[in-house]
Amino acid sequence: MKLNDNIVALATPSGAGAIAVIRVSGPDAVQLVAPVFRAKSNKDLLEQPSHTLHLGNIFDGERILDEVLVSVFHGPKSYTGENTIEISCHGSPYIQQEIIQLLIRRGCRSAEAGEFTLRAFLNGKMDLSQAEAVADLISSENMASHQMAMQQMRGGFSNEIQKLRQELLNFASLIELELDFAEEDVEFANRDEFQSLISRIQNVLKRLIDSFAVGNVLKNGIPVAIVGEPNVGKSTLLNALLNEERAIVSEIAGTTRDSIEDEISIGGIGFRFIDTAGIRETKDVVESIGIKRTFEKISQAQVVLYLFDAEKFNVQGSRFKVEIDKIKNQFPQKPLVILANKMDQLSPEQIEDLRSQISDLNTISAKSGEGVEDLQQKLLQFVNTGELRNNNTIVTNSRHYNALLSALEEINKVQDGLNNNLSGDLMAIDIREALHYFGEITGEITNDDLLGNIFANFCIGK
Repeated sequence: MKLNDNIVALATPSGAGAIAVIRVSGPDAVQLVAPVFRAKSNKDLLEQPSHTLHLGNIFDGERILDEVLVSVFHGPKSYTGENTIEISCHGSPYIQQEIIQLLIRRGCRSAEAGEFTLRAFLNGKMDLSQAEAVADLISSENMASHQMAMQQMRGGFSNEIQKLRQELLNFASLIELELDFAEEDVEFANRDEFQSLISRIQNVLKRLIDSFAVGNVLKNGIPVAIVGEPNVGKSTLLNALLNEERAIVSEIAGTTRDSIEDEISIGGIGFRFIDTAGIRETKDVVESIGIKRTFEKISQAQVVLYLFDAEKFNVQGSRFKVEIDKIKNQFPQKPLVILANKMDQLSPEQIEDLRSQISDLNTISAKSGEGVEDLQQKLLQFVNTGELRNNNTIVTNSRHYNALLSALEEINKVQDGLNNNLSGDLMAIDIREALHYFGEITGEITNDDLLGNIFANFCIGK
């Protein structure tokens, strides 16, 4: 795509609304809009300073399209680093398209997905990891994903990588300099200081790599599988957690034959609940497929809720225990929450007897909602939010994660070279590779394919 022309796009969601914002960016953005805009103050838009607002009308010839508010931003002090105009008009789809088509006829072209942010990156307004955080911020649906995206967009992750890269680059330059004086056997790079730097880089990279396990689930929502025998109230529990009738509830066993998923925010953390088909012996082919998928969903979940009917424990308790042990044995590392449902139907003596037979028992009445809040608090205990609370850098992007893994692999090679007194020219190769992966994260090193893949995921207008 051309990156020195003038582009236009709707910056707000398409469809009818109270207002819509149309964004224009490029070297001639102000000159393109000025002739079709008449300010109420009769001021010439071409003569107005940056970061000013102007009320007036947009004209197509002598026809008024809309009364609008025009924001003027002169480059480089704009989002894209270019001259930018934002037109706030009424949210009629007809008005939006009339204004956009007018500007296209005047010389703009329709912006590609993410092209405004791409221009901001290419014009040095943000690095590549900050640009990617813009997309994460737009798609954030809870406090945790919002906080991580804001931290990255402010440059927390970039600053750590940039600092390490610069220090490594300084040592790389000294080692490269040594190669020019190989015959004199001169050592410019202090090996003890270099060893200290390599150790520090290894520690930082390992911490960032480890944070991805937390960051990825916080960003995408923590998957929680609701499992148990048919007709024990799994769908009722899902509805109670979501506070809506999301799943079909019926007294007929085996109603849920496939998994149903939905997400809610608890304490600012996204949880993705999966209501699965009931686990039981069955000859029904469709139900059997659903049960097979149940175990697949358990393997994908971070937390498993095993629900059983407290009223039937005296008769079927041994079978419930077998199922619980089966899940524990098959998935020993997964947190398992054992939930007794329909507790409101039991006497105090029955409740006491039930607790004596199952340790770590959690109780609930999915139909009335009793115990749902306690369950939500229990789920929060399984989430490692320490890094988030301390505002530490958390990696959430798989591209960054893969680049960090590759950088650590190269740094480990440098470490081996130091330990074995490897020659400077061979160590320089591994250092350059590590620098390459650092540069890939922040965008010092990039290519058209990489940028195309990243910005294709953005919405048009951002």
